[in-house]
Amino acid sequence: MTTASTSRETAGTPREGVTPFEVHVTDEDLSDLRERLSRTRWPDQIPGSGWGYGTDRDYLRDLCGYWETTFDWRSVESRLNQWPQFVTTIDGQQVHAIHARSKEPSATPLLLLHGWPGSVMEFLSLIGPLTDPVANGGRAEDAFHVICPSLPGFAWSGPTTEPGWDAARITTAMLTLMDRFGYERFGVQGGDWGAVVATRIAAAAPERVIGLQLNFVVTAGPIPEDGDPTAEEQQLLAEMGAHLATGSGYVAIQSTRPQSLAYGLTDSPAGLAGWIVEKLHAWTDCGGDVETAISRDEILANLSAYWFTGTIGSSTRIYCESERSGNGGPLPEAVTVPTGCAMFPRELFRPSRRWADRHYSDIRRWTVMQRGGHFAALEQPDALLTEIRAFFAALA
Repeated sequence: MTTASTSRETAGTPREGVTPFEVHVTDEDLSDLRERLSRTRWPDQIPGSGWGYGTDRDYLRDLCGYWETTFDWRSVESRLNQWPQFVTTIDGQQVHAIHARSKEPSATPLLLLHGWPGSVMEFLSLIGPLTDPVANGGRAEDAFHVICPSLPGFAWSGPTTEPGWDAARITTAMLTLMDRFGYERFGVQGGDWGAVVATRIAAAAPERVIGLQLNFVVTAGPIPEDGDPTAEEQQLLAEMGAHLATGSGYVAIQSTRPQSLAYGLTDSPAGLAGWIVEKLHAWTDCGGDVETAISRDEILANLSAYWFTGTIGSSTRIYCESERSGNGGPLPEAVTVPTGCAMFPRELFRPSRRWADRHYSDIRRWTVMQRGGHFAALEQPDALLTEIRAFFAALA
């Protein structure tokens, strides 16, 4: 890969208004979390119902007991702080980002974008292999400079303080962030809302985007001109229908009345865990045991990022703001930049290739993955790493 910056002397150099940052949770906040967990008022559950009505109480009690007595936030904090982090103000909003530069001079800048209910914690195991491929089974030419922001309203970029932070406004903020770090051209990778924003970045500034790699492909379904769906498309439509029928209630709430939901989730760590863990259980390729897909410590690291920053309410507002503005779905015009799609089998929505071609006119790589679900960077980091490397290597 070749460097994609304006000049090697200035690329990646934070500009005025970008301040170094580290995460430091106080001892008082840690004690408060443990005390709240110890005083959780647990609801009833119908015996034997398991996950049938939502998060299983027995599992959640065990997880929260571990969070209270055993989980080591300080080790997570150290792991996070090993990477350079920065904050800057864009459009009146604080934006936090990990900015880890490779030692390889020809490294390609890569913007990694998370979604909901994720955070930058998803990408911690990828940053080392991306920035230092030689030490992690790759080649020097596979190197990336990694820019991994917390989306406005999430974790250390939040909470948002005014209306209007929809996917379109976040897109503009991310382009400004890349300017602040001195990158004229760069690659983009994303899933969930990160894929929505990544797609919008590619559409808004195609001259700046080297390539777009997605593990969640933002598309509409079939149109009348398609004729009868293929057998594969019938299966995909059945999967989408099942999710909409039984697993999309959170979208309705978060798109309409996120503030009402925020009170309970901000006040109760067990409530926060109950809301998010249900999604992790349902959206991962876990066979009914979420911890076979995402480790207990990874689950709690992500929950803790929301808890200590008090951003669960503002994170859910991305649904409401984007719904009200109409900026949360597929774009009317196809994205023209080179695109790579990693199709994980347990993803929430999986389009067929011809549906995707209507929205991305230059798909260079379409890979049907063997395992994994919605949280690719956590569930299958090695497979996602391989896809990122292969896609961008082919563009060199």
